[in-house]
Formats: sequence, structure tokens, C-alpha cells
Amino acid sequence: MTTTQDPVAAAERCTADFRRNPHPVYASLRDTAPVCPMKPPHGVETYLITRYEDARAALSDPRLSKDMYGAMDAYRRIFGDSSVSLDDNMLNADAPKHTRLRRLVNSEFTPRRVEALRPKIQDIVDQLLDACPTGEPVDLLPAFAFPLPITVICELLGVPAEERPHMQRLSTTVAQTGFSKESKQAQQKAEEDLHSYFTQLIARKRERPGEDLLSALTEARDKDGGLSENELVSTAFLLMFAGHKTTAYLIGNAVHHLMANPAQLRAVRENPELVGPAVEELVRYDGSVESATFRFATEDVEIGGTRIPKGALVQISLLSANRDPRKFESPDEFDVRRPGNAQSGHLGFGHGSHYCLGAPLARLEMQLALTTLFGRFPAIAPADPSAEVKWMEVPFPAFRGLAELPVVLCPES
Repeated sequence: MTTTQDPVAAAERCTADFRRNPHPVYASLRDTAPVCPMKPPHGVETYLITRYEDARAALSDPRLSKDMYGAMDAYRRIFGDSSVSLDDNMLNADAPKHTRLRRLVNSEFTPRRVEALRPKIQDIVDQLLDACPTGEPVDLLPAFAFPLPITVICELLGVPAEERPHMQRLSTTVAQTGFSKESKQAQQKAEEDLHSYFTQLIARKRERPGEDLLSALTEARDKDGGLSENELVSTAFLLMFAGHKTTAYLIGNAVHHLMANPAQLRAVRENPELVGPAVEELVRYDGSVESATFRFATEDVEIGGTRIPKGALVQISLLSANRDPRKFESPDEFDVRRPGNAQSGHLGFGHGSHYCLGAPLARLEMQLALTTLFGRFPAIAPADPSAEVKWMEVPFPAFRGLAELPVVLCPES
């Protein structure tokens, strides 16, 4: 077993150059240190996995636990402490708890149930694009990419329209991972406010239930005790948080890469059957989830010839795994006609028992967003073609997304 050290790996992943283009760094790590011990800014020993086969195996290895309460000391060192918890949900649990919590919401995210949402999602897409100015610069992230998924998930949960901006501001604060004392305090305050908000919203659902997912979950919790009260609050937060950030960044990344590859965009426009494969290729090529959420080793684990000691945190780079030439031919090429695309096995939505619950919904939102946007505005173009593309800068590489997406929406050339 090897214990190759690469002390630059953690530092490199926090630079502006890395945020602009992380792929060369990951390519180097795949070749020289595929399971790399690091000392990230939060100071907790972490192992970074970058090769496809290693990543796929790690994502389903029961010795790599998602139970954050089993690694509470490490989590507190990273994220600080809080008087309330929004983490008592399926994302941070192992079987059998994970199985129980996931089963309660699984039926709402089947391909058939999601397909039934198509008319509603299409209506939201149309309304957002109707509100966008044409012939002048508009930042497509706040105008379209972010409000689409947050509106969809709020409709599913039954969050009143007038309360959505406040909730989105709080979730944005939670997502802005930082390691300073001030950042942790701001995050904890936002978590407390969100916990209070969902607690009150659930109370209202009890008094006046609606035809929405949160009402159904509240009824299930009260009828058979399938959820504790805190699990119910935390599940509501998870569905809201995971249901919009990742899809919003995916839409932004997709629009950027399609505009930058006009031949690929033309192929999708001229062949509607390529829309589904194009979405899969976009998730593989530059997905919005750079790294899977933390796991920690419950015992010594050997992966890729490297021993990961008991108690260490494990970070799995989905972005790197999806560019591994050992799995994908010419992985740095964006190709909507990639052979076997729909069955390519990319890890953009994860793998194993924690495979993304909302993947069918994200796929549908992506398909409708892209086909409608490029159908209505075939001459869409960057507002300033010479300007440098600005990628989101974060102290911890969890999400991969643009900081802005200024375009000009033109229905004709």
C-alpha cells in the first residue's frame, strides 16, 4: 500500500486559477496521487479520490460512513457548532436510517411522477424567459438559472411565493462555506433561521394541509411516526437546498458550454432526440457537484493501493472521475453524440445508495430550460465575447459553477 503525499493538492484547489480550470490539476492527481492525503484549510486530515473506478467503489463502500454524528468532532472543527441542526436527514445517514428516510420521499421523485410535472415546469420556464430583456445584456444566473429550480422545488414543497426570496437568501448564506469565525457564525445564524422557518411552515401545514410534498411528509410523520420532528424539518431543508443550487449551476454551466461549442449546440437544435444525451454529457463534462459530500472511514480502508486510516475524512471528486480517460474516451472533449451517452456511467449524480434522489427532476428541468432558451433565442451570445469567464470562487470545492453569465438574448441573428 502506498501513502503518497501531495502537499500542493489542497492548496491548489483553493486558487483562482484552479476555479477557472480545475481539470489539469485533477489529471495530474489521477496519474501521480489518485488517493491523495491532504491538509485542507479546515485542518482535518482528508483523503481525496480522483480516479473513476476508485470513486465509484468509494461511493458505495459501507466502511465510508455518511453518518455525520459518528464524525461529530471532525464536523465541528470544519463547520463549527450550532444550537440547532438541519443535518438530521438522509444525506448524513447510513442504513437503516438512510433507507427509512429515503423511502418516505422516494415515490415523489420517480421518473413517472416527475414527468407529470412537465407542464408546470414548462410554464415556469416560459414565465422567466418572458421577463428577461431582449437585445441587451442580462445575467442569466439570477434571471433564469437560479429562479427556475428554486421555484420548482418550492412548488413541490408548498412554500408560499412571497416567502421564497427570504428562504433563498438564508440558503445562500448556508451554502457559502467558509472557515473564518465570522463565516461560521453567519452560517449558524442562517441555519437557526431556516430551522425556525420550516418548523413554523410545518405547523401551518398541520392546520391547513395542501396538495404538496411537505404536507404529505407531515401527515406521514404524525400518522405512523415515520419521521421525528427534527428529521421532518431537516428533510424539508435538504429537499429545498439540494433541489435548487446544484441544478442552477448545472443550467449555467450547460448554457456556457453550449454557446462555446456552436457545432454541438447546432446538433442539439437540429436533432431533438439529442437533448437527453446532451444533458448527460453536460453533467459528465462539467457538472455542478465537484465533490461528493464528506464520508469518514469507520475502519482502515484500502482504496487504489492507499491505506485510509480509521477516522479520516474522505472526499470523492466527481468532477475528476468524470474526466478519467481510463473510463471515458477523449474525456476532455464535449461531445453530445458520445457513444452510449445515456448509459455512460458518469458519476455526476453520484452512485450507490446515496445516488441523487432528484436526478430525474434535474434532468427534466435541464432539458426544458435548454430547449426553450435556445429555441426562443437562437442568436443568444455572450454579452462580451472577449471578457474572461468568471467562475464561482469558494474556499472549499463542493460546487462547480459560474459567478455570472452575462448574455444577450436575441430571437434572430
